[in-house]
Amino acid sequence: MRKSHEKNLKRVTLELGGKSANIITKNANFETAVSQSTMALYFNAGQCCVAGSRSFVHSSLYERYIQSVAQNAKSMKLGNPLDPTTDQGPLVSKEQYDRVMSFIESGVKEGARLVTGGKRWGTKGYFIEPTLFADVTDNMKIAKEEIFGPVLSVFKFETNEEVIQRANSSEYGLGAGVVTENASELQWFVDNLKSGTVYGNCYNVFQSAFPFGGVKDSGIGRELGEEGLNNYLETKTVIIRK
Repeated sequence: MRKSHEKNLKRVTLELGGKSANIITKNANFETAVSQSTMALYFNAGQCCVAGSRSFVHSSLYERYIQSVAQNAKSMKLGNPLDPTTDQGPLVSKEQYDRVMSFIESGVKEGARLVTGGKRWGTKGYFIEPTLFADVTDNMKIAKEEIFGPVLSVFKFETNEEVIQRANSSEYGLGAGVVTENASELQWFVDNLKSGTVYGNCYNVFQSAFPFGGVKDSGIGRELGEEGLNNYLETKTVIIRK
């Protein structure tokens, strides 16, 4: 943005990073929660700006959820991304591989519970096992910074009022997810989550008519939809006295 204004004023839109909260309430359909969470984070090996990397789970579902998502992670097939049977391909570069591994080491060092993954897979390419950390606290590095890799952090919560504050505490605000079968509860989260996109009982759903972008440090402006076209237009005001 600074560079675009050095010689003249250029209008820019910025779609930046995220640390998206994915909230599993006590009213969630459990099977939906597990499948949605797996897709939210491990899609594209976690190399997705809107990835649901902070999974907040109600205490009544917490341990069961951890074991089920971990089992999904363990069963994923890693390999050639051009093979349609592959679930997860490699990270994009050695630089990114090293960065993600440093986050995993940080999670272990700071006391998060490594449930599954955390190691390199294979001997060729920059593959990292689908990784899940439980008992993550909000002050840990893996809770605050965008990892951009297959690393899921799981947090426990008790009340909706508590979790909305924790979810919104991030400097990012690109996406968020909510799994619940209570329609009024879902609407409450939609109204209160500070993010550009909210997914209800789904995740990573994209369509050319849906505006996409973030709030806070996740960007300025929107891509796609009518709002995406507005970035290329100028409004002219005409005042005429008869």
